[in-house]
Amino acid sequence: MNTVITAAVNKIIPFSSVDGPGNRTAIFLQGCNFNCQYCHNPETINNCIHCGFCVKYCPTGALQIKDGRVQYDIAKCVLCDECFKHCRNGGSARVRDMTAQQVMAEVQRNMPFIRGITVSGGECTRWRDFLVELLTLAKEKGLHTLLDSNGSYLFETDPTLMAVADGVMLDVKAWNGEEHVRVTGQPNDTVLRNLRWLAENRKLTEVRTVVVPELFDCEETVRNVSAMLRETGSLDTRYKIICYRSNGVREQYRHLKSPSVDTLQSLAEIAAEYGLKDVVII
Repeated sequence: MNTVITAAVNKIIPFSSVDGPGNRTAIFLQGCNFNCQYCHNPETINNCIHCGFCVKYCPTGALQIKDGRVQYDIAKCVLCDECFKHCRNGGSARVRDMTAQQVMAEVQRNMPFIRGITVSGGECTRWRDFLVELLTLAKEKGLHTLLDSNGSYLFETDPTLMAVADGVMLDVKAWNGEEHVRVTGQPNDTVLRNLRWLAENRKLTEVRTVVVPELFDCEETVRNVSAMLRETGSLDTRYKIICYRSNGVREQYRHLKSPSVDTLQSLAEIAAEYGLKDVVII
């Protein structure tokens, strides 16, 4: 008997111009193995534990308890985020368990107005088997496929996944290992190994670093990432230098300060000094 593979889908954005090249459908999967202090989507980190506490705060009845589990009715949801605000587990009950075929059925509604799909999270590689199915279906439809990842999954060991992924958008949180643990709760050995391997194998579509000067040495990170891109001949790879903003961040971390415009510009100039041709500040 064939096992039906599903993934917990947090949301599907039909049209996005910021999740890779061109107009794309972005699929966000639930659950992440990093716990970044500055996470702008903290509701995607933890999985619903079906305690039901959030149900009474849903103003439209989109959430209900049935057989001891929280059930989500997307047709009733008005995206007010009250469930997120009152979740005691820091997760989301606004999640659908979907097969790759069901996700592709929603993606196909957006064709031919999209160039491809990007699967994000949370951390999308936690749903590896689902990814292989979904990206295979997307390739069959002629769509460009990208993974948006924190780099904790060792891509070089999975040729099957890499065969159906046109590229990876990789987050490099902090270059220094101790700082990375402080920021995310996890080491970065695999992240940096992925950075090199993806660049060398022309699978690195984009690198991103969120700039939070209070948390880690941002200049060290930008210099080392830029140096590796130069070393691997990946000067055309886009490097996004992202301004930390407190929007959506958990209350205990909102004291973190955004970098100045001058700081961001200085970091972009450093990347350009290494020969990078596509440096973007956002």
